[in-house]
Amino acid sequence: MASEAPDFEAFAIEVATPLFRTAVLLCADWYLAEDLVQETLARIYRVWPVDVEYPLAYARRTLVRTFLSHRRRRSSGEQPADHLPDRPGAEPDNALRRTLLDALRTLPDRDRAVLVLRYLADRSVADVAHDLGMSRGAVRVAALRALAKMRAALGDCEFDLVTG
Repeated sequence: MASEAPDFEAFAIEVATPLFRTAVLLCADWYLAEDLVQETLARIYRVWPVDVEYPLAYARRTLVRTFLSHRRRRSSGEQPADHLPDRPGAEPDNALRRTLLDALRTLPDRDRAVLVLRYLADRSVADVAHDLGMSRGAVRVAALRALAKMRAALGDCEFDLVTG
């Protein structure tokens, strides 16, 4: 296994940042996202070398499954504190980002995973269906329902969500 470790290290370095971005969007928690990426890479290392055509897609699928299994655990019910130690940035987009993340957080886990992978990670319907083990039609229906729930959660948002 020692000769395979450098290959895994290169793979882990390559996929860590995209996995982390996806994890932050899934769970809306920086520290939990780090834990999910670490657990994902550990799971992949156990079966390394992975004989798949698209290793990044395999890693994303493993990340989403790790996230969903974490949410099913009883210990995942931790509540965030009212006061956060870090200060928000001065950029006006931060308020919009927080509002959207709060609305994302109201969605069920699978719906959140569909929206994050489909729209925020810019994946195709087929890729999302493959990653989540769903049919393409189920992904489309889940995305439509999740977007409707997001619109309802945002209500009369004072932000202009249309750019350009």
